[in-house]
Amino acid sequence: MAARVQLEASWLRHLAPEFEKPYMRELRAFLQAEKAAGVQVFPPGAEIFNAFAHTPLERTRVVILGQDPYHGPGQAHGLCFSVRPGVALPPSLQNIFKELERDLGIPRPQQGCLIPWADQGVLLLNSVLTVAAGRAASHQGKGWETFTDCVVELVNRECRGVVFMLWGSYAQRKGAAIDRDRHCVLTAPHPSPLSAHRGFIGCGHFSAANTWLARQGQPPIDWELPPQPNGTA
Repeated sequence: MAARVQLEASWLRHLAPEFEKPYMRELRAFLQAEKAAGVQVFPPGAEIFNAFAHTPLERTRVVILGQDPYHGPGQAHGLCFSVRPGVALPPSLQNIFKELERDLGIPRPQQGCLIPWADQGVLLLNSVLTVAAGRAASHQGKGWETFTDCVVELVNRECRGVVFMLWGSYAQRKGAAIDRDRHCVLTAPHPSPLSAHRGFIGCGHFSAANTWLARQGQPPIDWELPPQPNGTA
C-alpha cells in the first residue's frame, strides 16, 4: 500500500512508520484478498488518501470527521460526505447544505463535490477509508480506525487553533482526546435524516468555525461551492 499510494509529503513525514506496523500489513492483506475475490472496493485505490492530497498537514484549519465512504457506484472519492459532480446528493449531504443555508444564507449547492473546501484547509476525514460496494460499514474493524486515530492525534499535536467538527456520537468518541485548550471542538448530532433535526440543523458550526478562525488571525473558509468545481480528483 505504501509503495503504490503517494501520501502527501507533509503527512508522510509523520505517518510513514504506520505503514510498516502489523495492523497496516494486515489491512493491506485484507484489501488484496477483497480484490482477489472480485469485490469492488470504493473509493478507487488512487483516491483512498484523497483527503490528504487536498489538505496538507500544515494547511489544515478545519477537520470534519466522517465514518465510512459511500458504498454506491461513483459516489466515494476519498473525502468524507463528498461526492463527485453529477452524482445525486446523499441525504446527509443534503442536510449539511440545509444547515449551511440556514447558518450563512448560502444557497444550497446543486452538486456535492467538496474539493473547494478541502483545498482551503478543511480535512474531510473518514474514520474508515474504504468500503465494499453495496455493503455499508464492511471494512470497519480492519485497521483503518487505528490509522485515522493517528491522523487525529497528529493534527491535535502538530497544529494549533484547528476547528474540529464532530457530528454524531461516533465522531465525538473518536475526537474525545482533542486538546480543547489548543483547538476549537464543535459537537452536534449527525446530519443523517435519523438525527439531523435533533440538533444538527441549527448548530451554526459553519459560522462558528469562521468566527474562531478570525480570532486566530486566519481567513475564513469560503463555504460556498461553485456549480462545477475545477478538478474532481
